[in-house]
Amino acid sequence: MTIKNYDELTSLQLDTLRELGSIGSGNAATALSQMLSREVRITMPEVRIMGYNEAIEWIGGPEEITAGVLVKMGGQMNGIMLSVQQLDFVNLVLNSILGQTVKDYSGLADLENSALIEVGNIMISTFINALSGLADIKIDLTVPAFTVDMQGAILAVPMAEYGGQSDYIMTIGGNFVCDDQQIPCRLLLSPDIRSLNFLLRKLGVSDGE
Repeated sequence: MTIKNYDELTSLQLDTLRELGSIGSGNAATALSQMLSREVRITMPEVRIMGYNEAIEWIGGPEEITAGVLVKMGGQMNGIMLSVQQLDFVNLVLNSILGQTVKDYSGLADLENSALIEVGNIMISTFINALSGLADIKIDLTVPAFTVDMQGAILAVPMAEYGGQSDYIMTIGGNFVCDDQQIPCRLLLSPDIRSLNFLLRKLGVSDGE
């Protein structure tokens, strides 16, 4: 049975997607640790299917300024993945790589942006590699795009691309733990409906198949 929207997902399918999100975010934390040359682990991530407006509130509200690294997926799975980089995360990265921090996003210049793009891209790539390996599918990724904007505006990108197919998005959230400090980790995954059905079939949890 082919689903037409995220709200048609069964309990088994949701549990399977949650397991994927947990494994993928754990791998992303490992990649971050290696890149920063610091011990970084992630608390048990919460994986949920949310409406876009709910997801915006979950990451701090539509008018909250944040940074985002966005990558489009192609190949056997189409969609978007977004790494939301709140200021504590930004400063963890900048302090580890460049030995500096910023008071707010206006302090970011080309060098800082490049570091954030690289880290976000590696986290997303590691997550997607885990997903493609578990499901045995080929996923191509575009060059990452970076933006600093209100969170409502950042989430408007996947909403505009796929909002006609679904009002829902997969959110993966936990906290990175580094030097006893907990730093929010927010990842958002939005495959189109065709890709979601293909993924569920590959994972053996397509309802009725």
